[in-house]
Amino acid sequence: MPSDPLVAQHVLEFPGGYTRTTGPVIGRFLTELRARRIVGVRTAEGRVLVPPLEYDPETGEPVTGEYAEVGPAGTVKTWAWVEEPLDGHPLDRPFAWALIELDGADTALLHAVAAENPKAMAAGMRVWPVWSDRPTGHITDISHFAPEVTKIVSKVRAEYRLQAGGALRTFLEGVERGVFLAGRCERCAKVYVPYRLNCPECGQSLGDTFEVPDTGTITTFAINNLPDPRAPEVPFVSAYILLDTTDIPMIALIGDVPAHEVRQGMRVKAVWVPESERTASMANIRWFAPTGEPDVELS
Repeated sequence: MPSDPLVAQHVLEFPGGYTRTTGPVIGRFLTELRARRIVGVRTAEGRVLVPPLEYDPETGEPVTGEYAEVGPAGTVKTWAWVEEPLDGHPLDRPFAWALIELDGADTALLHAVAAENPKAMAAGMRVWPVWSDRPTGHITDISHFAPEVTKIVSKVRAEYRLQAGGALRTFLEGVERGVFLAGRCERCAKVYVPYRLNCPECGQSLGDTFEVPDTGTITTFAINNLPDPRAPEVPFVSAYILLDTTDIPMIALIGDVPAHEVRQGMRVKAVWVPESERTASMANIRWFAPTGEPDVELS
């Protein structure tokens, strides 16, 4: 019967730190890092090695001793995501280990890339070094790399004053009185509401304004799930409504009916705010509500 294996635990530790000489090649690389520069060494074949080596890994020949500054930006060649960083990792939050080919280099440098999530990482992405506050001549003088800035978020706010004139003013003055004003093309006889000066189809001037009913038929509609201060509730419906006797539908909100019950062909009527609250604005119409009439069959 086999006996249990004998196990002895050993710890190798240098409390004062392990000191080694760098040699001229690595020493030059680390000295340049302390000055926040990244250099590589050129081989006899003309390739630039980063990090620099004393011998060409392909031929085994000594390098030339000629140094070339590279980067600082580079391209990610491949990467692996670290969801739970360990003690001693360069970052205390999720990050990626990546092989980064710095501009001007022919080999890749392994370092950390700080990205929001794995979806933000991709081979071919551009990254830039983020330097430590106090360089000391160590690879950690590069704290990590960060993705190149490709977009920014800016707060945008524009204030402007729209002054209604001509046909629009005429139409809104009618809305203030609680009526819809339309115009009829003298050539094609189409009736347009809101009122306008010219027929958009044939260019002919429209005649004098006249009132049209505030009842109509829903021709098409959309159910909206985002809040809107004008809407009666969420979800709400915005619809194109063909007012009776007109030829072009106008857009408005639909209320007093569940969104899922709204349908094409439904008959609706404008719900106006009290006369004392009206201004020259489309806000005079709260929404259109069903009339209870039979649906209209749309052609």
